Amino acid sequence: MKIESHLDNLEESIREIETAVKEGLEKKQRTIGFHTSSAAIDMLEIILHKNNLIDPGFVIKHEWLNSKKKIEEKLSFDFPKKKEIFNHIIKIESERNKLCYGKRQEEEKLEEIVNEFNKLKELFTEVSGYEL
Repeated sequence: MKIESHLDNLEESIREIETAVKEGLEKKQRTIGFHTSSAAIDMLEIILHKNNLIDPGFVIKHEWLNSKKKIEEKLSFDFPKKKEIFNHIIKIESERNKLCYGKRQEEEKLEEIVNEFNKLKELFTEVSGYEL
């Protein structure tokens, strides 16, 4: 996928997350789970495309980002702020399935995920040069 398509998808996810925050996180748990995960992957793919580390046909599966071992196996190349970016994505992905398919979580857990996502957005802007 081209960077422009990832940016369009990323903007949609950010709008959905912002709406969920306004409407109340507890009412939008699945939205938080799906969209923070999807947006995190879009941000990562944009960074990798900008650094010419993957071609447009390469697809990152969110399951790869559940563990550091799988990340090193599938995404061994280096890029700016790699460790910090992956740390935030791993925290988001580790909660994704609980949020999307599991029982209702406490608001504090949802806030944690949104905070991780916001930190990831800041790193993304710094590394990619794209303002969100």
